[in-house]
Amino acid sequence: MQPAVVSHPLAQCHLTEMRDASTPPHRFRRHLNLLGRMLFLEATRDLPVAAIRVQTPLQETNGVKLARPMVFVPILRAGLGLLDGILSLVPDACVAHVGIKRNEETAQPQPYYANLPPVIAEADVFLLDPMLATGGSAVEAVRQVKAAGASRITMLCVVSCPEGIAALSKAHPDVRIVTAAIDDGLNDRSYIVPGLGDAGDRYFGTV
Repeated sequence: MQPAVVSHPLAQCHLTEMRDASTPPHRFRRHLNLLGRMLFLEATRDLPVAAIRVQTPLQETNGVKLARPMVFVPILRAGLGLLDGILSLVPDACVAHVGIKRNEETAQPQPYYANLPPVIAEADVFLLDPMLATGGSAVEAVRQVKAAGASRITMLCVVSCPEGIAALSKAHPDVRIVTAAIDDGLNDRSYIVPGLGDAGDRYFGTV
């Protein structure tokens, strides 16, 4: 499954501001929140809905509601930055959490926390992580949510690269990827280049 790249001019303007090393944390957060909403709107374009009837102040009319529950799964900690931007669009969505730390020496994922609700088995699930680099964390996160029963999974990321896309697609070919950019690749420290640095550090101001 080929990644969906959100090339909307406004999305790319937000991404450019995030790439800029001089962008301070408070502005980085704002641009990530806004870009996250745009990624989410693209990812949910074809969600199924169920017909309902509602009463307006004047008369009864047709309406819709989401056909299935929705679960957001931010990969801690950087994924919380994407959650902040999209949760207001679906305030009754369930929020689960997966904690996966990257070993800086081996670049391998180290899971340390998971809180996945039973509703995940019937829900549309959105994994949230600003960066899809080696793909290790994403592959592990998908493994965990599938083990909990998830079958409809979308990966939302701001910046991706061919290595991460290939790793996730090989391990989980049924997972859709929605991203704002596919960058050149990884450097010798397994960071995306040109990338935007460590999204978690920049979002939380811990650079």
